[in-house]
Amino acid sequence: MVSIVLASHGAFAEGIKQSGQMIFGPQEAVEAVVLTPEMGPDDLRAKLLAAIGTFENQDEVLFLVDLWGGTPFNQVSLLLEEPGHENWVAVTGLNLPMVLAAYGERFGTESAADIAKAIFPEAQAGVKIKPESLQPASAAAPAAAAPSNVPTGAIPPGTVLGDGHIDIAFARIDTRLLHGQVATTVTKMVNPDRIIVCSDNVAHDDLRKSMIEQAAPPGVKVHVVPISKIIEVSKDVRFGDTKAMLLFETPQDLLRALEGGVDIKEVNLGSMAHSQGKVVVTNAVAMDQADVDCIEKIASMGVKFDVRKVPADNPEPFDAVMKKAKSELAAQK
Repeated sequence: MVSIVLASHGAFAEGIKQSGQMIFGPQEAVEAVVLTPEMGPDDLRAKLLAAIGTFENQDEVLFLVDLWGGTPFNQVSLLLEEPGHENWVAVTGLNLPMVLAAYGERFGTESAADIAKAIFPEAQAGVKIKPESLQPASAAAPAAAAPSNVPTGAIPPGTVLGDGHIDIAFARIDTRLLHGQVATTVTKMVNPDRIIVCSDNVAHDDLRKSMIEQAAPPGVKVHVVPISKIIEVSKDVRFGDTKAMLLFETPQDLLRALEGGVDIKEVNLGSMAHSQGKVVVTNAVAMDQADVDCIEKIASMGVKFDVRKVPADNPEPFDAVMKKAKSELAAQK
């Protein structure tokens, strides 16, 4: 795995490391190195070398640095010039999209240079202005081209694409639906053509629908549809060449989809928000009796549950989670 050093003036690097961990989960071989007012260049160099010394892989090191020409960059640049560091690479303009993209790219490459090339456009695309009318036309990110296997126009009913069955590559229950952890971590893992948010509530709420569509990761189309629509889509042969990620707000929505014929074999139980009457069963999941009954019914249909917030987490044993929920709810009575 490529090792990563986050370097900055002040505590910025430490803060962005913590933010990245909240979204992407704990990361191996990532160190934050910060320049404080009392430090000189040699002090910072020593801290950089100490951080690198903790890595198992010191051949491929990627430095994500805050500012071109600043002391952190200058010291990193000097290290890059030394013999034996030919595979060390630095990228400046440190921002959160850059960090998250780097974490995602580590799944698919062992080259710091390849990661640097891959994260550059995502780091740039993360700089936007709202309202959009203030965004300079020349700075607006170009629209990503749709993958060749995604229908782009009106396709006559009955046209069979692929094998005629939509590929549901990933399904997740998450109260927040499409947010940073899903848009970066999970999307990198699944690599879908489309993200389909399946919720009657959101489909009929123009504000929430708009916010979710704006959170689309680069190159992935996001749709927000009612449950009846995903049932219809799952039986439409025109979607047979589409790889989809489905997001459900509640287990009740998922159950309705399953009962309507949507073919889901496994679901990630990612997050269920706490509210009055619910008990906390994991650090991200709270349930009431209706949730327990619904999830048990889904499990009885042969659907397997993967209980974890982000892919980097260890999965929670499903039976133990349900046992705890029942015990906590019984204690409430």
